[in-house]
Amino acid sequence: ARDFTKWLAEDENISILSDAIGIEISVDEVETAVGDFHADILASETGTDRKIIIENQLEETNHDHLGKIITYASGKDANIIIWLVKHAREEHKAAVEWLNAHTDDKIGFFLCEIKLYKIGDSAPAVKFEVIEKPNNWVKEARRFSEGMNETERKRYDYWSAFLDYAYRNTEFAGKFKHVTPSANHYLDFRIGHASAHIAVNMVQKRDELEAELYIWDDKNLFRHLEANKQAIESASGLIFVWKELPDKRASRIIASIPASFNDRTQWQGQFDWLINAMLKIKAAFTPYF
Repeated sequence: ARDFTKWLAEDENISILSDAIGIEISVDEVETAVGDFHADILASETGTDRKIIIENQLEETNHDHLGKIITYASGKDANIIIWLVKHAREEHKAAVEWLNAHTDDKIGFFLCEIKLYKIGDSAPAVKFEVIEKPNNWVKEARRFSEGMNETERKRYDYWSAFLDYAYRNTEFAGKFKHVTPSANHYLDFRIGHASAHIAVNMVQKRDELEAELYIWDDKNLFRHLEANKQAIESASGLIFVWKELPDKRASRIIASIPASFNDRTQWQGQFDWLINAMLKIKAAFTPYF
């Protein structure tokens, strides 16, 4: 609680776990109360807001923590449960496998061992090795789409097609962690800053497609970037609308193009623009963070 949980909750470290299990994790709360107990980390999945419980155990698995992850999952109505351990005993591997086989498709249990690797005299690097996971997890994104209304379905189909196309671009895949398709009008992508991320938006009312730097609760960062507006726009080749939004906690720096979302023949051109804009935004803004 004092050391490992705080370390794991940092963006650069939780992203290592995100990569290992294939889910984009956003930390919501550390040491979150569940009755008289406290779960190590409460998080959510970017794009779907499915709740995630992460329980850390820097020792061998035991029955006590197996009971805790079930208690915490129930108390927080979690969809994804991640149990991080030093070593997984065979009986607990079997227990997690059984839970995945006998819970519904909306619930998934991950059991991961923590490994440290060194090359020569290098500092040790952490790796999370997935020991058990839901067999049908890759199908869950499709199941998530069930029960959507027509507008949500169109958004979900658009973002699914975009992500499938974008991650085939090696430069894009090397710069942005995988995210899950969403039925929202936006997708968020982390870029290694606590207050800022890149968002892409379907603005259907105006038939516009946006790529933006979204800044949360940090007006000083916005003003610092705006002071370098000319250099940033020159470096990116993009023209931005700079919105400090003084009466709100968020600030936005937006590039946009007209877009017809109902015409699928135009999607690839829109996706190419998004990929290009996102890469340019990340490259142009990051030096000023």
